[in-house]
Amino acid sequence: MRDIEPKTGIHFSATLLGLLQSAFASLSFMEIENATSSVESTMAHWLFKSEPSAWSFEKVAGLGAAGTDWSGVRNHTAKLNMQAMKVGEQAFFYHSNEGKEIVGIVEVSKAYRPDPTDATAKFGMVDIRTLRPLPRPVTLEEAKSDKRLARMALVTQSRLSVQPVTDAEWAVVCKLGGL
Repeated sequence: MRDIEPKTGIHFSATLLGLLQSAFASLSFMEIENATSSVESTMAHWLFKSEPSAWSFEKVAGLGAAGTDWSGVRNHTAKLNMQAMKVGEQAFFYHSNEGKEIVGIVEVSKAYRPDPTDATAKFGMVDIRTLRPLPRPVTLEEAKSDKRLARMALVTQSRLSVQPVTDAEWAVVCKLGGL
């Protein structure tokens, strides 16, 4: 069997290429374009953690539609998560240390940019605004005891202040929270 290397550098066997060509032969250009654009437009979900005595969901909600910047993050993994965020993506707001519960949903309102509070110029920030509180907060203990959330970063990476949330995790937490 002969291998084919297209311009992308990915290797395909001739058999696999033949199967792909026949599978897509019956699709119109518009069907392929629509399938591709729906994959590309998928929004991610996130979780922001803050101590309520320092910066609570209620304080952010009090700022109204303008929201606030999420500055002061000094962890490289959290920085990479914020760099991946797109305006309009939603996130859970988690009260850490005091309460230890997911209390609401926020939205990324401005994309990643330099954080003026960082003298090293290595870190950045995004802006968030509140969308709604959860009708019923979801505690860390609930998340830990729910097998569907066993791999959630909130459970496995407890110290990370900005975390990704999968679509499945998002749906579970929303249901537990009364949405």
